[in-house]
Amino acid sequence: MSYELDPLPYDYDALEPHISEQVLNWHHDTHHQGYVNGWNAAEETLEGNRESHDFSSSAGAIRNVTHNSSGHILHDLFWQSMSPEGGDTPEGALADRIAEDFDSYEAWKGEFEAAAGDASGWALLVYDTFSNQLRNVVVDNHDEGAVWGGHPVLALDVWEHSYYHDYGPARGEFVDNFFEVVDWDEPSARYEQAVELFE
Repeated sequence: MSYELDPLPYDYDALEPHISEQVLNWHHDTHHQGYVNGWNAAEETLEGNRESHDFSSSAGAIRNVTHNSSGHILHDLFWQSMSPEGGDTPEGALADRIAEDFDSYEAWKGEFEAAAGDASGWALLVYDTFSNQLRNVVVDNHDEGAVWGGHPVLALDVWEHSYYHDYGPARGEFVDNFFEVVDWDEPSARYEQAVELFE
């Protein structure tokens, strides 16, 4: 099976002035594409190793599948969690659950921003299937720090924006800009899916 990079669900300039066309172009077409290419290459290596019964490079290929597939999946979630019509606060069942598990939306947002400020990868809101509650997590390098059984609800990629200032704002400003375009329809649907599956 070969994996492909889906187009953005909006134009590259659709999130301006909060996230620039240049940032989206580079981040999607170059950075995200790199994870798709890496995942496909690792899968090809594993397939070849199975056919030849030579597993000397399999451990590295398995690590590459883990890293690149996580990068691809989280980026897909990241793109889908934003839209030109975003910027509001959550409503309905997700809003109620955030208030229940974090005391308030403001408390959740403060904690989420703290996670984003410390991450060398991602800040995620996940549905923790072990404790049946929402939880903020810091995930480094796509796969370090993830909660086993955590069902991603909302993803914020912060790493690139900490190190590639030429492409856009620094981390703190980028996190603020994210909340100007976050679209809660996708996170709400993912939350409802998790509740249906695990409660």
